[in-house]
Amino acid sequence: MLTAHPPTTRTEQAFPRADRIAAAAAAVLLITAVVAGAALNLTGSPVQAQTAPLYALWHPHLGPGTPAALTVAAAVLLHGARLAASMPWRRLLIACYTAAAVWTLSLALIDGWRVGLAGRLTAQAEYLTEVPGVTDIPAMLHGFTDRILDFQPDSWTTHVSGHPPGALLMFVWLDRIGLGGGGPAAVVCVLAGAAAAVAVPVTLRALGDEHAARASMPFLVLLPGAVWVGVSADGLFAGLTSTALALLAVALTTRRRSAAAGGAVAAGTLLAFSCYLSYGLVLIAPLAVAVIVCACRGGRAPAAGPVLGIAAAAGVLTVVGFTAAGFWWLDGYHLVVQRYYQGIASERSYGYWVMANLAAFLLSAGPLAAVVARRVITALPSRAPYVLLPAAALLSVAVADISGLSKAEVERIWLPFAVWIPAGAALLPVPSWRGWLAAGTAAALVVNHLLLTIW
Repeated sequence: MLTAHPPTTRTEQAFPRADRIAAAAAAVLLITAVVAGAALNLTGSPVQAQTAPLYALWHPHLGPGTPAALTVAAAVLLHGARLAASMPWRRLLIACYTAAAVWTLSLALIDGWRVGLAGRLTAQAEYLTEVPGVTDIPAMLHGFTDRILDFQPDSWTTHVSGHPPGALLMFVWLDRIGLGGGGPAAVVCVLAGAAAAVAVPVTLRALGDEHAARASMPFLVLLPGAVWVGVSADGLFAGLTSTALALLAVALTTRRRSAAAGGAVAAGTLLAFSCYLSYGLVLIAPLAVAVIVCACRGGRAPAAGPVLGIAAAAGVLTVVGFTAAGFWWLDGYHLVVQRYYQGIASERSYGYWVMANLAAFLLSAGPLAAVVARRVITALPSRAPYVLLPAAALLSVAVADISGLSKAEVERIWLPFAVWIPAGAALLPVPSWRGWLAAGTAAALVVNHLLLTIW
C-alpha cells in the first residue's frame, strides 16, 4: 500500500532553524575547503587540485549550452514540483528522464561539443585511449592485473589501471557495436547517467512510498552532479547501479513470479558487475541492504527468500565468469592501491582531503545533502525508504572518505551515492522544496560557467 500522506505538510515552517544551521555548517565547510586549498597551493604544500575542493581549472565562460541549461532550470523550478505531484506515473517517468538528459547535455555543452562531450573520454588518461589495443578480450582480462602498476612499458592509462576491467570492457563493447569514438561514448554516458533520475523514484515507489518518489524527481532532474555525469564514466556507473537497485526493489515487491525472477537475475548480475566497474562500488552494498530491509517491512516482499537467492546466484555467476577469464578481483584491488600511491595521490594530504572531499560532495549532491543528512539522523531508526536509502548513501560516502582511497575528484567518483540523496526530499517541509532546488541548480550553473571541470 502506498503512503497516503507526505511525511511533511504545507503548514510547517519552510526553513526551520535546525535546517538553516545545517546549511550554514555546509557553507562553512565549503568556504574552509576553498580557502585552505588555495592557501596550501600558494605556500608550497599543494593539494594537487588548482580549484580545490574541485578538480578543475579556473575558466569563466559561456557556451552553446547556456540558454538550454537556463531554460530547463527555469521550467523545472517553476513547474517541476506541481507536475511531479499530478502527472500520471508512466508519463512522469518519461518526462523526468527526458528533462534529466537534456539538463545534463545542456551543462556539458556549456563547454562546447568537443571540449564538453566528444573530447572528454579521449584524453590520454581515459578509457578510449586503450580501446584500439584490445583485440582479444579474453587475453585482455587474463593479463589485466599485469599492467596495473605504473612505470612499465605497457602500463594501463590512469583511469583504466585505477578500475577493474569491466569499465574498459564496456567501452570496448560500445566500439564493437559501432559506437566507438568520443562522441558516441559520451552520449551513452549521459543517457545512462540520466537513468538514475527514474531509477531512484521507481525504487521508492516499489518500496511503498509514491509520495517520496514524486518528491525526489525535481531534485534528481536538476541534480548538480549532472555537471560530472556529462561526461564521465562515473555517470554511467551511477545510472547502472541505481537501475540495479531499482530492479532489486521491483523484484522483491512484485507478485508476478516471472517479473520477480527476471528482475532478480538482472539485479544480481548488474550489482556484481558494478564491482568490476569500480573497486569503490562494493560500497553499493549498504544501499542494497537498505532496499532489502525496506522491501521486507510489513510483509511487502512476498517471496524475499527465493528472489534474493536468484539474485545472489546471478551475482556469483558474474564473479565466477570474471575469475575464470583470469581476473581475480582481490589481486586487482591490492595492485590498484599500490598504483594509487605511485601517482599524485601520495602528494595529496589526507588531513585536507578528508574534509575537502565532503565539500566536493556537497557541490555534487547539492545543498540539499546537508539538510537531508540532518533529518535522516533525527529520523533513524525509521525503516521508511526515504530515510534508509539516503542514510545508506551517506554511510557509503563516510566509509569511502575515511578510507583515504578517495582523495579529490569525488564530485564524480561518488555520483553513484549522490543520486540517492534526493530520495530524502520528502523529509523536508514542502514550502522549502523550491528553495533547496534553486540552491542546487545555482551551484551547478556557477560551477559549470566559472570552471572547466577535468579528470
